[in-house]
Amino acid sequence: MTLASNNDNFVSKNEIRAQFSQAMSAMYREEVPAYGELMELVADTNASVLERDDSLRSQLSQSNGLDRITEERHGAIRVGTEKELFTLRRLFAVMGMEPVSYYDLAVAGIAVHSTAFRPVAESDLNVNPFRVFTSLLRLELIEDEDLRAAAQEVLDNREIFTTAALNLIERAEKQGGLNGEDATQFVTEALETFRWHNKANVDLSLYKKLHDEHRLIADIVSFHGPHINHLTPRTLDIDAVQVGMPKRGIDPKAVIEGPPQRDCPILLRQTSFKALEEKVLFKADNELWDEGSHTARFGEIEQRGIALTPKGRTLYDTLLDDTRARVRAGEGTYQDLLVESFKAFPDTYGELRAEGLAFFRYSLSDKGEEIARSVGISGSLDGLLEAGLLRMDPIIYEDFLPVSAAGIFQSNLGDGGAEVVYSNPSQQSFEQALGAKVWDELALYAELEQASLKACLARLSEKALKQDADIAA
Repeated sequence: MTLASNNDNFVSKNEIRAQFSQAMSAMYREEVPAYGELMELVADTNASVLERDDSLRSQLSQSNGLDRITEERHGAIRVGTEKELFTLRRLFAVMGMEPVSYYDLAVAGIAVHSTAFRPVAESDLNVNPFRVFTSLLRLELIEDEDLRAAAQEVLDNREIFTTAALNLIERAEKQGGLNGEDATQFVTEALETFRWHNKANVDLSLYKKLHDEHRLIADIVSFHGPHINHLTPRTLDIDAVQVGMPKRGIDPKAVIEGPPQRDCPILLRQTSFKALEEKVLFKADNELWDEGSHTARFGEIEQRGIALTPKGRTLYDTLLDDTRARVRAGEGTYQDLLVESFKAFPDTYGELRAEGLAFFRYSLSDKGEEIARSVGISGSLDGLLEAGLLRMDPIIYEDFLPVSAAGIFQSNLGDGGAEVVYSNPSQQSFEQALGAKVWDELALYAELEQASLKACLARLSEKALKQDADIAA
């Protein structure tokens, strides 16, 4: 793919991001062959859904979401130091990706906290909605001082970025962008940060100690860099994919993470195939290597639904908490109780809007366009919707759920290893390491909803206001 430059001789950030996501997908497909089979399953499932569901096809077309389904991906990486996180923010900024939201996974027994780098503007998301869920190890949560010090020494002595990548990041920051040649080289060099290496940075003894503390800590500390752990396509029917995986020789995890199946999908549902046990060489004496194995990389699939308002998120969290409490009380299985609990969550778009539980994008209907061109009109949102002048479409959730992320992590790091409960979430310390504030996802959705409504109302009243002005003149 040849990158075209703009009038300033710089390649757009959207184009750099698109080429990077395609290059990463090709690399991961080569490293993990089952990923290719998974992509084919998702593509077949999506085509089948769109063929039978005209309403969904219309909804996606209206929001410019139909074209992006095929290209949509999110990756996940884990870094070990604040310096690595700080530089990653700079690297992703070259591709137009900003840190959105803070996620504390420590409460789920995982010693990391996270953000998601992604485009922020809707227009940029529609060009290429690539996201990377990025976690920072919290070494301070490891109680064993000797183990903590040993891990810190390993991390301090590694460099996860190539010299050329660092130089190009600096050049992009100073110039305000990259030209075509530099952009192509940047993608090549940046990709090296996320490549899998089968030679560990530690000996087998230290690896086992890290693994016994927590499997994810071993994954972060023991290797050359933050290899991409999964690259997730978006499906329109995750239940069909879950059923279809075994038929293609893919072993799925037991349950789908997130809310239960609904007529109106909300937030995010995720599943995956189980992580690969891969041969790894560990450092030994006299520049020799000990053979061992490591379990880390897996294939994940996601289905995205409508973004929820603060009120909607509160209801969602309450129903999750109620489900867990009932499971602890022995009232039934988690999945059965989850379905029962979520009967309390409205499952039509009309109810979701009326109760202020979800975010919507507003646009003029054909009738509304005709009114706007002819006489113009004003009125309340409810009245305009009832009159058929406006249509509403769900604003798709672009972000992540900490409980679901933890569930995916835990189910794909292999058996064994201590399940440690950590605490003390700290967004302030994370942002300090990041070198920037994270965006508030709820504020972004609210802004998008209001902007769409404001544009509709202005368009509807434009003709009437002009007529009033002509009369006054």
